[in-house]
Amino acid sequence: MKRTEPRFVVCVKNKGYAASLELRKLYQVVSDEAAVKLHQIRVIDESGEDYLYPEEFFVAVQLPQAAEKAVRRAAAVRG
Repeated sequence: MKRTEPRFVVCVKNKGYAASLELRKLYQVVSDEAAVKLHQIRVIDESGEDYLYPEEFFVAVQLPQAAEKAVRRAAAVRG
C-alpha cells in the first residue's frame, strides 16, 4: 500500500527555523516525492513560499472537508 502524503500538518518543532515556522500552526503540504524519500516535507511557510523541512517537525492532521475548504480559501486571499 502506498503511503499517502498529508495535505496539512501542524508544526511541533522549529529549532533553527523560528523565523520560518511557528509552533502549533497549521501548514499546507506541497507534494514532493523526492523530499519524502529524504525524510523531509515541503510546506508553504511564513514567507508564503514552499520549502523543505525535516518531517519530524510536523504532525499530519486530517481536516473536515469544510475546514479544508475554508483554509484553502483563506490562503488564496492571503496570496
